[in-house]
Amino acid sequence: MTSQTALDASNEISPGLVLRGIQPPLRLSDYRLIAFDMDSTLINIECVDEIADAVGRKAEVAAITEAAMRGEITDFKDSLRRRVALLRGVSVDELAQVYRARLRLNPGAAELVLACKAAGLKVLLVSGGFSYFADRLRDRLALDFARSNLLEIEHGRLTGRIQPQSWGDICDGAMKRETVLSTCSLIGCSPSQAIAMGDGANDLEMMRAVGLSVAYRAKPRVRAQARVAIDMGGLDRLLEVFGAQV
Repeated sequence: MTSQTALDASNEISPGLVLRGIQPPLRLSDYRLIAFDMDSTLINIECVDEIADAVGRKAEVAAITEAAMRGEITDFKDSLRRRVALLRGVSVDELAQVYRARLRLNPGAAELVLACKAAGLKVLLVSGGFSYFADRLRDRLALDFARSNLLEIEHGRLTGRIQPQSWGDICDGAMKRETVLSTCSLIGCSPSQAIAMGDGANDLEMMRAVGLSVAYRAKPRVRAQARVAIDMGGLDRLLEVFGAQV
């Protein structure tokens, strides 16, 4: 069997858990890093859409988000700038309300993070979303690293712009890949010893760069390219791939 054939071959090892080109059980301790996308992967919402709801523009912003995640809008940076521009005037209090009232960890998120940390992995949150939420999740789950986009705020309200940071302006698919690779270098591991989990088109570059790619309730294009696809249940279903050999 050629390597491409092995990748194309899929095996549903239990309902809603599909593997391609890998044979379980793997050993979690063979990996050194796990990288999570945030919106609709680690958490249950697309934060930009919920912020837009505060100014009555959720439908407009959500349509752009959905097209970007399906890969129909190929310039993620442009799509994000367009969406953020529509958020102008949202208050910091409204951001806090989204975090408190709407944002929830997806099922199994805390359990998977704990299992990975117990096995010696470092945990990275790398998101095309916003630091307001990513930094709070980093602290809440005791994650090792987080990178995301910084909303510009003046006088307690969003300006409709993204604020540049030392590494650049927008964390898109290419920056996600670069962040995963630089984190591997920082902790002294090979990209083949990393796991990347996401759901949208801007996760594909980091997923292709690592040893184990995981699609969580993902868009069809992402699901088709992942080594592991979790279509039902929580994030901790990934642990089924490792069985007892964590």
